[in-house]
Amino acid sequence: MRNILVVNSSISGEKGQSSQLINNFVSALPATAQVQELDLNQAGLTHLTMPEIAAWMTPEGDRTAEQQQLAAVSDGLIAQVKAADVILIGVPMYNFGVPSQLKAWFDRIARAGVTFKYTDKGPVGLLDDKPVVFFLTRGGLYKDLPQDTQTPYLVNFFNFIGLRNLHFIFAEGLNMGAEPAAAALEAARVAIAELRSNLAA
Repeated sequence: MRNILVVNSSISGEKGQSSQLINNFVSALPATAQVQELDLNQAGLTHLTMPEIAAWMTPEGDRTAEQQQLAAVSDGLIAQVKAADVILIGVPMYNFGVPSQLKAWFDRIARAGVTFKYTDKGPVGLLDDKPVVFFLTRGGLYKDLPQDTQTPYLVNFFNFIGLRNLHFIFAEGLNMGAEPAAAALEAARVAIAELRSNLAA
């Protein structure tokens, strides 16, 4: 685990529980680990627009100056993903979905001809597989229930771009009282320590 990409999406920033769980994972990494953090609350990613898509679809040599700037945003985010050995993603649950700023990031790392392609047998992911760890924090209990819309969405999206080595750390019931919340966070920390050890092996 030499190059680590941390993607935080909590609107609470460093105080967010998903951010704190990621920090718990990172805090015990060896000194040789290079950690690059992407705070999606500070990244300024807007909802995806047609001018951006048009920029991606225009050959690089034919792009206007504006299109070059638009394409550079996606290019830079994809370069971060490609350079990482491990990706850590904080995923709090907001109204049964992922944060909109995280969706905006997804929309810019899914590029036809760059991170996936369509074939006569269906779509094929183009990214080299690598571990992706999701830190999912929820106020209620949703794991393995129909109300968990996040997990299947994350699996489908990352499989689509070629990433299948997926790991999930859950901390649920965080708004159901102090004792259940403390127990859930402690269980998550235990799971983090075990996963970190396995990934380092």
